[in-house]
Amino acid sequence: MTYTPPQQAPYKQLRRPTTDRMVAGVASGIGRYFTVDPTLVRVVFAVATLVTAGVAALAYPIMWFLMPEEPADAPAWPHPAPDGPGPPPGA
Repeated sequence: MTYTPPQQAPYKQLRRPTTDRMVAGVASGIGRYFTVDPTLVRVVFAVATLVTAGVAALAYPIMWFLMPEEPADAPAWPHPAPDGPGPPPGA
């Protein structure tokens, strides 16, 4: 008898994507990590920059430096592309 470990979903990684980026991909990476729209992350970041008199703007280059870039062959995460045309599952 052999033991087969259960399949685990890949763990989330905070990375800057090579696609879907405006400047360096920081907001897009944060949006993917927390499964929210990157536009919302950008708006929150802009408001935080205004409220903190620009102090929050210092966080962007720091995150740009610390967040690794996503590999070019990385799968589309968190939502893989559909297999083909047709109605969505469950429709």
